[in-house]
Parts: sequence; structure tokens; C-alpha cells
Amino acid sequence: MSLITGTDPRTGRPLPFQVSPSTTADVAEVCETAHGAGARFAGLPRDRRAALLDAIAEGVEAERAQLVATASAETGFGQVKLDSELVRAAFQFRFFADVVREGGFLEAAIDHASSTPMGPRPDLRRMLVPIGPVAVFGSSNFPFAFSVLGGDTASALAGGNAVVVKAHDSHPHTSLLSHAILQERLGEHAPSCGIVFGHHAGVDLVANPRIRAVGFTGSLDGGRALLKVIDGRDEPIPFYGELSSLNPVFVTPDAAATRAQEIGEAYAASMTVGSGQLCTKPGLVAVPKGADGDALVAVTAGALARHETHVLLNHGIYASYQAMTDELESTRGVRTLVKGTSDGSPGYGVGTRLFEVDVADLSDAHAHEIFGPASVVVRYEPRALPEAFSAVLDAVPANLTVTLQVAEGDAAPLGPLTRIASGYAGRIIFNGFPTGVAVSWAQTHGGPWPSTNSLHTSVGATAIRRFLRPVTFQDCPADYLPAELIDDADVIPRRIDGELTLPRSVSRDRRAATARC
Repeated sequence: MSLITGTDPRTGRPLPFQVSPSTTADVAEVCETAHGAGARFAGLPRDRRAALLDAIAEGVEAERAQLVATASAETGFGQVKLDSELVRAAFQFRFFADVVREGGFLEAAIDHASSTPMGPRPDLRRMLVPIGPVAVFGSSNFPFAFSVLGGDTASALAGGNAVVVKAHDSHPHTSLLSHAILQERLGEHAPSCGIVFGHHAGVDLVANPRIRAVGFTGSLDGGRALLKVIDGRDEPIPFYGELSSLNPVFVTPDAAATRAQEIGEAYAASMTVGSGQLCTKPGLVAVPKGADGDALVAVTAGALARHETHVLLNHGIYASYQAMTDELESTRGVRTLVKGTSDGSPGYGVGTRLFEVDVADLSDAHAHEIFGPASVVVRYEPRALPEAFSAVLDAVPANLTVTLQVAEGDAAPLGPLTRIASGYAGRIIFNGFPTGVAVSWAQTHGGPWPSTNSLHTSVGATAIRRFLRPVTFQDCPADYLPAELIDDADVIPRRIDGELTLPRSVSRDRRAATARC
């Protein structure tokens, strides 16, 4: 059995840390343990669960130096990027601790027994409960924020579920150190959080009957493969995959005329964050033809030409980038604007690539995700922006984001364009760029297939909703009700007999805040 070994992407050489792949028996044991411990974890009071999430955040911060150094060796990312990502990971756990304390995520509702036009109604009390053990797949490009210490783990634990993480082979040591923090900070509830290693372990994990849902961040092909495994189960389970996105950016003629320098530089910076290995990388930008658009494209090309070698995460991503950019360069109608090269160092270094195509020639051959520092400029006639907008969105797969770069008092029909964009993406951005996904109550990180395969978000408060299911208690004696559904439980937002009610303390706080405003 081959050991799993991390590789330094800067040199292509294996790192000293090794771990054995988990066998089918290992996976079964981890899942059984998580299932057994999960019932006790699910029964914890919300304040206790929130305290554990806060403790995990503290543990992440306490081990910052070792985590960042280890992840840098395994991913090639620099300290600044990884340190920022670690801040995000800790923030996510604290954020979900607040979500748990607030309690609105339970969607608690009480309908007292009464007469209705349909006849007598029984006493009905509904809330969301944990779905059961969740499989979480770590991603290659976010060793903290979308891996063992990522948002899927945080939201699943926040919902009261046990978690089994499938570590990514590109950063096994980082994954094991991260799991150790979870184990330490969960204390007596540590058995509710397991970890497995290896490709076959991932298949076994998804097939295991104890697993009740899957959270996945990765490639479209990887997601499809796991969906096939789920199709073969006796009992289907939800699969929440964040898979592929091109994230088109549209620059209006007025924006190109007034902000060419700003937009060009910012676009180049956004598409090269993390060496272009982000699901939110802007992979396509529509720019008007003419002098203003030419100036913007020249700024972007100039900024990209100054970039040094970008190191990609692993050999698979490196080989795919080289093949896909070479293929795009040879595609009919494509003009190469920037063709950077690596500095010749060993490892997985590549140069930036920028291509250009007319909107009339745009097809799915140009409009697909390339993981790495490459992007496509689409040129359109300024007077035909609405038509170009629709043509681009029809040519590209649905996305996590669509961005509009506009000017003050822009003459473009922004209202109709925004409505069209909302049918193709989960987040519509104005005068920003998609890289950087804030963790907040109002965030959406999801979109139509193939960006994701669900109607849910993997970032933000409602990410917890993926790992919960509704249960209604009918005519249940108060002694057997969950605490949040008892009549006198003034602890969380609830809908009682059709009216939204807030805890008295929350109502006072909100009234005071309103008065201050």
C-alpha cells in the first residue's frame, strides 16, 4: 500500500511527512464511531455547542505558526495568503457559534390547536434537527477555509452533526494537524469528528450507510464521480458540491471610458490571487471595442506581463493548466495577448496567460474554467452591450458570480442586465471582483449547475441549512418537547400561530438600536 506523501510544489520534491491511506475497514470504523458519538453531540444545549465552536477557533489561532508553515510547504502558498485564510477559518467557527446562540436557524414554529376552515387542527410544533454524520471533502486550494477547518465542518458541527473529513492528498500533514485541533477542543465529544485519507477512502466514505450528507469543494469531474457513488447507495443522501465557475465580468462602455486603469489593474490582481486557483477567479471579462476598451486591455496585459512565475498546487493542476491553455491558444478566433513562462525552476511553476476573442466567435471552446492564472477577454461593440451580455451568459456555464463594472450615471440598462444575471449566478457584484467571499448572514456562495448542484450556499449563515431536516411534533406533551418548542421558552426567534416573535431581550435590544439610528 503506497503511503500518502505531500509534495513541495516549488520543487516537485516529496516532503518527509507520510500517512497511510485509510482502508475500507478503517473508514467503516470511523463512521461507526462518529455515528455513535453524534447522538450525544446533537443533544448538547445550544450554548454548549456554541462554546465548543469558540474553543475550536481559539485552538486554530493558538497553532497559527505551525499550521501556516506546514500548509506553505505543502501548497506553495505564501505566509500572507495562508495567514489571512487562517483568520477566516477561525472567524467561521466563531460566526457559527453566534448563529447557534441566536437560534433562528432552527426555524422554530408553533401552531396551537385550534379550529380552522378545514376543521380542527392539532397542536403542531416544528423545528430543524441534525441530519446525522456528514462527510466533508477538503479542497486542494484552501488548506484551512475549505478543508478540515473549513466552513462545511463548522456549519455541520454547528447544526449538531458528527463530521468525518476526507483529507486532501495535497496537504495531508496540514489536515492531520487541523484534525488534532478539532479533537483537542471538542474534548469528550472528539469521537464525533473523524478523518480518513486516500482516494478510495473517499469513495468508501460516501458509500457508508452511516453518512447522511456530503459537503464537497472540488472539480466537476470529482463531484460527478461522487454522485455516481451516491446513486449506488441503497438509500440516497444529499450531495452539496461546489464544483466549477468561470465568473464572467462585464465592463460597460461608460466604465471603460472613466475607469480603464483601475479596472484593468484590479482585474489582473483578482485573476492571479492564489495563482488563479480559486473557484471565484474571474476567468472571462467582456470589454467594449474601441480606444477605451483597448486601454483597459492594455493595462491588464501590462500588469500580467509583470507577474513572476506562479506555482500551482500539484502536478495534476499543473498538467491540466498547460494542456488547456495550449489548446485555447490554438483555438480558432483566439488571439494571445500575454504568454508568460515559468522561470525554469523545478516544480509546478507556470506563467500567466491572457487571450482575446470577439463575442461573435465566442463558444464553449473558450468559456470553461481553467484552474490557474489564465483568463479570456471578450470584445463586443459598445452599442450592442445588452446583446453581448446575453450572448456571453448563454455561451458560458452557470456561475457562482457575475460582475458588472459600471460608471456613475451609467447609460447601460443596468436594471434589466441585473435581472438577467440573477438567472445565471448566485452573487451579482457591482464594481468589485469575485475573489474574496465574506462570511456573513447575507452571503451566497452557490449558483446553478455546474457551479453547484444544490439550492444552498456553502458560505454564510444559511450554509447550516444543508445539514438539517424538519421534524414536527404533533400533540406532544411538553415534557418531551425540545426546549426551543416549549410555550414559555423565550429564547429564540419563533413563529407562533403565524406571527413572528422575538425573545424579549432581543426585542429590547433591537428597539434600542432603532432608537439610536
